[in-house]
Amino acid sequence: MSFATADLCDQHDALLRTGTLRVVAPMFRSFGGRASFHGPIATLKLFEDNSFVRKALETPGAGRVLVIDGGGSLRRALVGDQIAALGVTNGWAGIVVFGCIRDSEAIAAMDIGVLALSTHPQKTDKKNVGEMDVAVTFGGVCFQPGDWLYADGDGVLVADRALT
Repeated sequence: MSFATADLCDQHDALLRTGTLRVVAPMFRSFGGRASFHGPIATLKLFEDNSFVRKALETPGAGRVLVIDGGGSLRRALVGDQIAALGVTNGWAGIVVFGCIRDSEAIAAMDIGVLALSTHPQKTDKKNVGEMDVAVTFGGVCFQPGDWLYADGDGVLVADRALT
């Protein structure tokens, strides 16, 4: 499906007014090889530990988008090239990181959407701590597992249902 977030906002103005469609605050940089991506959301909540990120991306993505609430930490990278490659191999449409990534040049060549706050060269500790499939909130938006995310060069939208 081809889309533009600006067009989706125009076409679904009533959903914006009711909060069924939400616009994430502009805070992300695009790092992946896909400039735009969309799909149903899977969520993670963790802090400076990417053990759960690997576990999630090792499972079949089926076109989903992994939304990672990393607490906005700019001290460690939650996704690197090896983990992003798992997402490509397993059919994930994209990864949104409220935190940092690393190996940005390698990730830019991969067929996956990746949004993050910034880059950081340091990897995380592995403590196997985090939560999967829970509501997470950042950028003024609550992301629920099963919601739909749409991302392109103009921004990120979250909807309670698929927009077609």
